[in-house]
Amino acid sequence: MTGKMIQLTNVTKTFGGNGNPAVEAVKNVSLTVEDGEIFGVIGFSGAGKSTLVRCINMLERPDSGTVIVNGQNLTALPDRELRLARRNMGMIFQHFNLFRSRTVAEKIAFPLKYRGATKKQIADRVEELLNLVDLTDKEKVYPSQLSGGQKQRVGIARALASNPSVLLCDEATSALDPQTTQSILALLRDLNKKLGLTIIIITHEMNVVKSISTRAAVMDRGEVIEQGSIFDIFSNPSHRITKDFVATTSNLQKIYDLIREDSPIIRLKPNQILARFSYTGRNTVEALISNASILFNVKINIIFGDLDIIQDTPMGGLINIIDGEPEAVEKAIQWITEKGVRVEVIKHG
Repeated sequence: MTGKMIQLTNVTKTFGGNGNPAVEAVKNVSLTVEDGEIFGVIGFSGAGKSTLVRCINMLERPDSGTVIVNGQNLTALPDRELRLARRNMGMIFQHFNLFRSRTVAEKIAFPLKYRGATKKQIADRVEELLNLVDLTDKEKVYPSQLSGGQKQRVGIARALASNPSVLLCDEATSALDPQTTQSILALLRDLNKKLGLTIIIITHEMNVVKSISTRAAVMDRGEVIEQGSIFDIFSNPSHRITKDFVATTSNLQKIYDLIREDSPIIRLKPNQILARFSYTGRNTVEALISNASILFNVKINIIFGDLDIIQDTPMGGLINIIDGEPEAVEKAIQWITEKGVRVEVIKHG
């Protein structure tokens, strides 16, 4: 990364007025996206994330604040210069917005024709883009003959037609099944590496952010309530809503369902406790449980676990029943905690 590609400073956008209730869709948002970065913006429906991305390309003019993209202050540009600046930003959507009466090649060619490219320039660029998104055999096909994933690939090719530096993705995988979602995210990662694209992913799905972004911002009611590296957000979320999002990606949350159901799996005897271990990085490969069992003469029974890779670092947790004399159990937990593992005692026997 060579510098800042996008800088938002105190951006605010309000809708309503003229007798209608005012709604602050975006409130005083400041964030920076580095050149060549994949940045995620996540929030529940109505959080303001789609309005925020439309402020970035100035499809919605902010009421206040500044939007700087590739060194240009877009908020200060007149309309004509703004239209030229927008060519540096491609955009793809949840709904593919493809004309039914145009072939794949014609759809990709449309923005190029609009900008006055020659027939040869258009043909060469369409061929290049079809190859880039792996649709070389779909040049003359119509939308009704395409799958959802193929339609989104056409949308990506069309968004890249003018060689933008920035690609804005507004819920681009929300209409796709999980397998197709992963193929589109893999394509976006590939384009990021090949073209040096700066990509902003707008989504309500934490798994999308987790699998593709390097950093992210969490939005709620128009505000950015938390932002940082994906690793930091997943390993130590500070806001309740962020914790809720992280929980949606973890298998460990099922423990609370088992407790509510009074499942026999987690019924405890005297001197037993139910505990959750949360660990990252090097601690995932240390034999902490077997060592603690030997050192403190306790039994640690793993009920289930979850392990993931976040930014090339293992991260996960275990749900365990720990059995032993109270003093020994306490010492074992203290020892495990000193090794850098967070221990949450969920239930006592």
